[in-house]
Amino acid sequence: MLLCVAAAAASAGLHGADLRRGPVPGLARQYSTVTAEVEITSDPRLTRPRVDRDHVAPTSVLINADIRRVENADGTGTVTRAPVLVLVDAGPVDRGPVARGAGRSPWLGLLPSTRLRVTARLAPPVVGGDRIVAVLRVRGRAAPEMVGQPSAPQRLAGRLRAGLREATGGLPADARALLPGLVVGDTSRITPELDEAFKATDLAHTLAVSGSNLTILLALLIGPPGLAQLVERRGLAPRLGLPLRTTALLGGALTLAFVVVCRPDPSVLRAAACGAVALLALATGRRRSLIPALATAVLLLVLYDPWLGRSYGFLLSVLATGALLTLAPRWSAGLRRRGVPPRLAEALAAAAAAQALCAPVVAVLSARVSLVAVPCNLLAEFAVAPATVLGFAALATAPVTMPTAKVLAWCAGWPAGWIADIARTGAALPGGGVDWPGSWTGALLLALVTAVVVLAGRRLLEHPWLCGACGVLLALAIVQPPPLTRVITGWPPPGWRFAVCDVGQGDATVLAAGEGAGVVVDAGPDPELVDRCLRGLGITRIPLIVLTHFHADHVAGLRGVLRGRSVGAIETTGFEEPAEQVAFVRRAAASRGIPVTRAVAGEQRRTGSLSWEVLWPPSRPAADPDGPNDASVALLARSAGIRFLLLGDLEPPAQQALLRSPAGARLAGVDVLKVAHHGSAYQDPDLIRRVAPRLALISCGAGNPYGHPAPRTVAALRAGGSAVLRTDRDGALAVTGEGGGELRVARD
Repeated sequence: MLLCVAAAAASAGLHGADLRRGPVPGLARQYSTVTAEVEITSDPRLTRPRVDRDHVAPTSVLINADIRRVENADGTGTVTRAPVLVLVDAGPVDRGPVARGAGRSPWLGLLPSTRLRVTARLAPPVVGGDRIVAVLRVRGRAAPEMVGQPSAPQRLAGRLRAGLREATGGLPADARALLPGLVVGDTSRITPELDEAFKATDLAHTLAVSGSNLTILLALLIGPPGLAQLVERRGLAPRLGLPLRTTALLGGALTLAFVVVCRPDPSVLRAAACGAVALLALATGRRRSLIPALATAVLLLVLYDPWLGRSYGFLLSVLATGALLTLAPRWSAGLRRRGVPPRLAEALAAAAAAQALCAPVVAVLSARVSLVAVPCNLLAEFAVAPATVLGFAALATAPVTMPTAKVLAWCAGWPAGWIADIARTGAALPGGGVDWPGSWTGALLLALVTAVVVLAGRRLLEHPWLCGACGVLLALAIVQPPPLTRVITGWPPPGWRFAVCDVGQGDATVLAAGEGAGVVVDAGPDPELVDRCLRGLGITRIPLIVLTHFHADHVAGLRGVLRGRSVGAIETTGFEEPAEQVAFVRRAAASRGIPVTRAVAGEQRRTGSLSWEVLWPPSRPAADPDGPNDASVALLARSAGIRFLLLGDLEPPAQQALLRSPAGARLAGVDVLKVAHHGSAYQDPDLIRRVAPRLALISCGAGNPYGHPAPRTVAALRAGGSAVLRTDRDGALAVTGEGGGELRVARD
């Protein structure tokens, strides 16, 4: 142990000293603009989009690279080797399910080992002690200047990966996105929505290359590990008449090819080492050497790359492998003794053991504990092997015969789609996860809870009826049937007519249109928040989605509204700006075959007991409205005699024009007002006096930087006799009652 500690300390010291040499650290501290030659060491990747004010902030391309040469002012160069993070402006790049060439940054097609010449600004890394010495910020969207081609192995790997992308191009959206990630770790098509679903169900390990991928391929070659050295060994190798030594050489070649195609970054090396060690230990039948072999692999990897010691992914990989080697066999044997079929016992024990050891670390990262992780992993496990094998077959045949590769990819698309459906279904369950303290104290608490559950579970297995009762209670807690939830929590209140979702700084409201149905007005900025709100309200059918205007805080959550629900149509304003959000809405609608129509003043509709009229914008709007806000769709809705006025983000010019319009006379005496523009200070006082609502509801985010709602707006509403409620303080709101009677508001 002392020798290992000394070796690790020496390796870490040498790597740390290596970061400090050369001119780059000093230039970064001065925020200097430099011209440098860099060598790419990773695949380019996009940052996650985020809502900034009314727009989606431009995405950036992130690339790990080494600065190999820094040019001096006199044209000479200083040779060095400094690891940096290259940050390139990519503009509004769509992360939807369909790959698109238009608007795609040329930086996204670069391969590792490519050499570029860039002029950019250096900056110190945000986090000290990281594996990079600086951030290299490239401004503008010009194509990169290439000065060196990628190496032959990387070009071959690039062709194979591109062939797999082409072969999967015609698959359904989820399979098209998931299969390249499952096979070679290519997650470029994974949408944020799908990524969140996999994280919520603890299936994120299937989106990246893991040791199980290599284990599946080697098991296909040599057969069941326990028979590897026996005469009865199975697999492709003995069927081809290959001796054991030749089989071992082929296994080594397969492992090397796996590393090259899936990129030799630390995560792939870790997966290859852990997968190969576990399989080798099992193949030799030396079960007592499993943990020493795993410890040896961990030590060698940490000596090679000391920063793995700070990697949560590395920790999770080691814990999962250790669980499979230690706990899983014992739990599997215990389940078999209690009458569980052997294959089911092995699968259930593996999923439960990995979850038990990894859950505390996952809780630190996500501040959430998944209650559906074990069943979701158990169900997905049956599809991982066929998807992986068929996906690698498509990868290998794509450069030779693309039609065959497409057939194989189509076959692999079925199990890949099954995995994606499991993730989406598990993530959509209302009680699929519980919030948990995201700290190491919380991790320790979860470890104690897990130990108690394991000990109690051993005793529960001896009482089948009690075990079944606990299973039913857990299932009810996860599924949360709306009638049961309403009885326990009081949300949503019976007979609710209108709800304002708590989606942060944005708008998302629902007009009840019958059992399980509602007209959704705006989608908020976050798909997860609006989806959670609609699930809580029990909305499964949406006759119409009204997007008042195209600002991101009203439309960016659209995919969350569409998730798992039948939608009749989408209605929008005719003022189509910002252009990138208009394109996003149309793509999301087209992917589901939902028609998009334009709202015009005077339009009247009805569904069930709900009716509504479009008040704004007029059929002939101003040639140039004062921005998208003043082109917002405004609605006057009626349900059970209650009149609701929804103003979108209309500002004073449009509010005054609305008062002067023929519809202005119908605004008096409204029961419920959804206050325009999150209660900002830009309100027309005449409109507030004319409307004089009994109840004013404001949708805004807690601690938002815009000061919404403005104190003078709240004061003006209250001065007119309105009761004012706001989502930043009161949470989601639901209005019940009848026209002429008392209005009641329930809070979630």
